[in-house]
Amino acid sequence: MKTMWWREMRSLLIVPMFKCLVAICLVISLLVFVESLYMNIVVIYVKLFKRKPEKIYKWEAVQEDMELGNQNFPMVLVQIPMYNEREVFQLSIGAACRLIWPLERLIVQVLDDSTDPTIMEMVNIECGKWATKGINIKCERRDNRNGYKAGALKQGMRHSYVKTCTYIAIFDADFQPEPDYLQRTVPFLIHNSELALVQARWKFVNAKKCLMTRMQEMSLNYHFTAEQESGSTRHAFFGFNGTAGVWRLEAMEEAGGWKDRTTVEDMDLAVRVGLHGWKFVFVNDVAVKSELPSQFKAFRFQQHRWSCGPANLFRKMTMEIIRNKRVTIWKKFYVIYSFFFVRKIIVHFFTFFFYCFILPMSVFFPEVNIPTWSTVYFPFMITLFNAIATPRSFYLVIFWVLFENVMAMHRTKGTFIGLLEGGRVNEWVVTEKLGDALETKLLPQVRKPRYGFLDRINSKEMMVGIYILCCASYNLVFGKTLLYIYLYMQALAFIIAGIGFVGT
Repeated sequence: MKTMWWREMRSLLIVPMFKCLVAICLVISLLVFVESLYMNIVVIYVKLFKRKPEKIYKWEAVQEDMELGNQNFPMVLVQIPMYNEREVFQLSIGAACRLIWPLERLIVQVLDDSTDPTIMEMVNIECGKWATKGINIKCERRDNRNGYKAGALKQGMRHSYVKTCTYIAIFDADFQPEPDYLQRTVPFLIHNSELALVQARWKFVNAKKCLMTRMQEMSLNYHFTAEQESGSTRHAFFGFNGTAGVWRLEAMEEAGGWKDRTTVEDMDLAVRVGLHGWKFVFVNDVAVKSELPSQFKAFRFQQHRWSCGPANLFRKMTMEIIRNKRVTIWKKFYVIYSFFFVRKIIVHFFTFFFYCFILPMSVFFPEVNIPTWSTVYFPFMITLFNAIATPRSFYLVIFWVLFENVMAMHRTKGTFIGLLEGGRVNEWVVTEKLGDALETKLLPQVRKPRYGFLDRINSKEMMVGIYILCCASYNLVFGKTLLYIYLYMQALAFIIAGIGFVGT
């Protein structure tokens, strides 16, 4: 009797519900694949026809005027926000002060929110050292951390000397621009009055530190190569990366300046400036050195912020974008659908829900057919697109897929919190930098606390790993497919992350 009741409920309720979930995932899979294909077609077009920014926009090097001298150069403000950056503050301050630009036309502004008196004193000494070399450097501090990075940048803009500047370059504490950075980026803004932002690419000084940093490098290289390049070429719009970019002060002020309503103040500003009709350009040939988080805990906090913030911004700005009268319907559709909905919202849900829940669960529903194109062909193409962005890491592509599926769990959770404005929606944990790029040992070294085995356990990863492991074992014993091969690998990836054997 109980067996018949279970079979009836299974056939009338459970199987149809599972089929419905599979159908939804198939539709989303198609949307994600089309978006990825579109971006890569644009990139191929850029490569084949050599559509570099210098060919699309006017670019001429700034020359010293015989009569005006260096007055021909615009005033540039370089902002460096930081918070207790013991290991890397010297790198960013030194790199900013070495920028090739007339000294009287450059202001370096260190926005130090540090709370450690020792670090504050070291920052003061570093700024004083460069001031004695003729650099116009200011160290500005607040008596609170309201708004975190956005609050520091907003406060930094209120100083009177900022009004004398035309352009503002921003570098996070672990970023080291090359000396010719301003010479290569500022001319775009000088000669093209419609441009508000010039964004440079990131390159990573510690990509070879461990397997986790190699995976991050692959993901971020694809972000710049595909997302930023295609957005710049096709729509003259993309998300500001928060660093390694130069802004036109006029455009920032027109859009209302910095706002701290989300943890992605950079994306917030970019969307508002874009809705005012300004254009952005991404310059792939200009790269700025930076550091990747090499500790799994730090990387998880970073990914939470990077997924929660955009989802929360999408919630707050959707109607503002729809009601906007300054840009075309096509651009509004692009921002809402492509930029936000597909790339910042559903891709995280889909990756985790389909590959880490639905696919493992399918071993219990052999009567439900999941098309090969959704499990093999589309994922293979998307993975290939990503791998091409970092050719030297092509052999790591399988590890990258498994790692991305693990991180999709945290991104999905962060996206949910952002959409629903949950308790951690405005959580900001500064990504810890270890100074992996620092060759010298000039700074006092801080002994890192040692964690026991139990302190390293990540329960969520362990639970998902055990679930997939059970599904894989069931498929091995009772199934007629080879799905268990993938499931065992994915379960192992979750369990390895669960016991904290990821990163340094």
